[in-house]
This record gives sequence, C-alpha cells and structure tokens, in this order.
Amino acid sequence: MTPRSASVNEELRRRSRERLLQAAVELVNERGYDATTLADIADRAGSARGLVSYYFPGKRQLVQSAVHRLMHRTLEEALEREPRTEEGRERMARAIDAILGLARDRTVLMRQHMAGLLDTEGFVQCPEQQRLAELLRDTVARHGSHDAGADYPMLRALLMGSVYAMVLPNVGMPIAPLRAELFRRYRLGWEMGVPPDTEAPGGTCDADVSRFFATGAARAPDAPEPPEDDASS
Repeated sequence: MTPRSASVNEELRRRSRERLLQAAVELVNERGYDATTLADIADRAGSARGLVSYYFPGKRQLVQSAVHRLMHRTLEEALEREPRTEEGRERMARAIDAILGLARDRTVLMRQHMAGLLDTEGFVQCPEQQRLAELLRDTVARHGSHDAGADYPMLRALLMGSVYAMVLPNVGMPIAPLRAELFRRYRLGWEMGVPPDTEAPGGTCDADVSRFFATGAARAPDAPEPPEDDASS
C-alpha cells in the first residue's frame, strides 16, 4: 500500500482532533462531566481511544479546550452576523449576549466549565482559549477603550461572574438582571444585541454544534483511523 503523504496525515489528525472536541461538547452537555469518560468521547468521535492522549493530556484539558472552542466560535458568529457592523457599542452588546446566552442555553456544559476553571491548574492555554481572549480584547478596543490590556480582564471577570451566577444549581440568576447590569456598565441600550426575549439566527440553543468544528467530509465507515504511530510521526 502506498504510504500516505505528510499533508494527508496532517489532515487526518486535524479531523480527528476536531471530532474529539465536538464529541466532548455534546456528551458533557448531555450527561455532565463526571458521567462522561474519555472512552465515551472517543467512541462518539469515531476515533481510536489511544489517540485521545496524543491530542490532550487528559479529560479536563480536552473538555476545557472544547468549551473554549464553542465559546469563541459562538462569539465570532455573533459579532459577524448580518447585518454586520463595526460599531463598538453594538459589538459589545453582541459579545455580552453571546456569552450569557451560552450560560442560559447550555447550563450543564457551562457549569462544568466553570468548575474546571476553579481547578488548581486554571485556564488551559490552548489555541481556543487564546482566540476567545483575542475576540474579547478586540471588542473592548472597538468599544472605545484606551487601555484594552487593562479593560479586557475586567470584561472577562464580569462575564465569568455573570455566567457563574446563572449556572449555580438551584439558585441561578435569570439572564435579564445580569444583562441589565452589564449593559448599564458599558452604556448599552437594551434593544442592542439580542434581548432575552428574542433569538438571533442560529442562536446558542441550537443543538447542532457541528458548524463550530471543522471535521471536513465524513470518513467512510470502512476507512481506517490513522494508527497511533502515524500520529507521532
């Protein structure tokens, strides 16, 4: 059999990683973190179980990377949806609504994510988390900040605090008062962004998250997964 080229191997690895990220989001959202195993994620992704450890050191890192992917792609989609705008206040409103919308519509997933962030290792410094940070920093700058480096961490803290308040079991706060407080702080009109009683196209409660994970064409059922020694070549 003719050996696969380096570019083909790289594409197979990329698709395998994307399938694992998507499967992690789906399963944790359905079952919760503790009830989801790495084997479950590998099975849902159609990947060899031994490949999971090549891409991610463990379940916490995989799940946190997967949620950060969902967050940054949800935020990106909200910022760039039609009608597109460069106006800083509208973009800030869209950013706030995107993150709070995830807490409202994917409560189990975001609760598990917040719990993971409180782990002693904190943030996983992955490309997904870094892209989320870039988008929020850009949002702060477009909103008119003269020091985005200082103002971005405050926005991040306010959003994380609001998400935490929403996902607390039994005593979670509704979205409206938290949104109102953030909108007052950033001087945004209530009608901006996506008010709680409306839904943007492809909103955060859409069950199909595949658009956020670039898995490419589906692998034929009889096509072999790249072997583990391929993944380390």
